[in-house]
Amino acid sequence: MKTNYQATTHDIRVSVEPEYLDDRSEPGRSHYFWAYHVEIENLGQSEAQLTHRHWRITDGNGKLEEVRGPGVVGEQPLLPPGGRFRYTSGCPLTTPSGIMAGSYRFVGKGGEPFDVEIPAFSLDSPHDRHSIN
Repeated sequence: MKTNYQATTHDIRVSVEPEYLDDRSEPGRSHYFWAYHVEIENLGQSEAQLTHRHWRITDGNGKLEEVRGPGVVGEQPLLPPGGRFRYTSGCPLTTPSGIMAGSYRFVGKGGEPFDVEIPAFSLDSPHDRHSIN
């Protein structure tokens, strides 16, 4: 069962659906890979442009990696009111589970920057041992 994570900030809704990719993973070599499908929707009344991303990726051992850069998948999409942008990217880990979260920097029609939350989402593989503490 796939899980969809959502957050809405400043009338921008971000939805993320992670997917474990068994065919790109090698558990015997501690290599686990996920795709994550993102949809960004402008629910507001004025256009906004995504200019930067900031990801916080934490593996199953608690090791944090931060990734910052311009746009997403080589683009800086301009979203008119009601507009949507979808993309897919990927994340490798050396542990069978982890978590990702972050933010997008947008610029509004008047040039004002604002940050939009990317909801925290779980990266779970079928190779993870689940235990209740």
